[in-house]
Amino acid sequence: MKLVDSLAKLPHSLVTALALFLCIAVGVVDGVVGHVYSLVPFYLVPVVLAAWCVGRKTGYLLSFICSLGWLSAELAAGLFLKADFAMYWNDAMKLLLFVLTTTVISALKEALERENVLARTDHLTGIPNRRSYYESVSGEIRRNLRYYDPFTIVYLDIDNFKNVNDTRGHAGGDTLLKLVASVLAKSVREIDTVARLGGDEFALLLPETDGDAADIVATKVRQRLKMNVENHWPVTFSMGLVTYHKAPATIDKVIGYADRLMFKAKEGGKDAICCEVVGEMDNDKAPQDF
Repeated sequence: MKLVDSLAKLPHSLVTALALFLCIAVGVVDGVVGHVYSLVPFYLVPVVLAAWCVGRKTGYLLSFICSLGWLSAELAAGLFLKADFAMYWNDAMKLLLFVLTTTVISALKEALERENVLARTDHLTGIPNRRSYYESVSGEIRRNLRYYDPFTIVYLDIDNFKNVNDTRGHAGGDTLLKLVASVLAKSVREIDTVARLGGDEFALLLPETDGDAADIVATKVRQRLKMNVENHWPVTFSMGLVTYHKAPATIDKVIGYADRLMFKAKEGGKDAICCEVVGEMDNDKAPQDF
């Protein structure tokens, strides 16, 4: 399975070329050994490879190419000229087998991709969920530890959200959550990540963002939230922002620091943002150094 996953990450043109090469190789071997031994399972290998790694259309293309391969083998063996209805029927069944295999494999791949997206998407807002966010942050930590590129974590909580649910019902609360998610998504770059971690808590991941750039983003986000949300809803926002030049080795410390800063903003009266920059200091102690 790891080999298949690795092949799926290659350019489609390269995978298609590999599948075509395998198809031709099997056809040549089939022509040499004749029909003493059936090589149908081996023809399935390039078909499955193309259908899974490239797509359904390419799988169908390889199905027909493989069909031509075994027909060429029959011609080389002189069997096609002696063929009766049974052989034509068997050849058609082989083509049908390849086409059905392509259909099933590609449908399975599409279903798995849909499930993968759903598993990483918040069902209410349509933005990434906690699982997806943690995966993105983990990747950024690894990149920071290797290349030392700074990144910023923003932890955001809606102040007085419970009052919205109490006065406008859960439908009103859901409408507010979707609005906040939309505003946040439109306030950041394409390479940034906006996620709902649960309840009324959201988080941002800003790759390649140092302290100065993070301040600009935070200011922009606060302005957008005030204009599109606070002016129409009885809520404000508390934010914790941490820029890492040298990240802790664990994701819990990375996100936990921003979470603590957000609670510090709440304890200070809400509607505020608390910022920190973590550099060459001892990161094990940093989260407690408020």
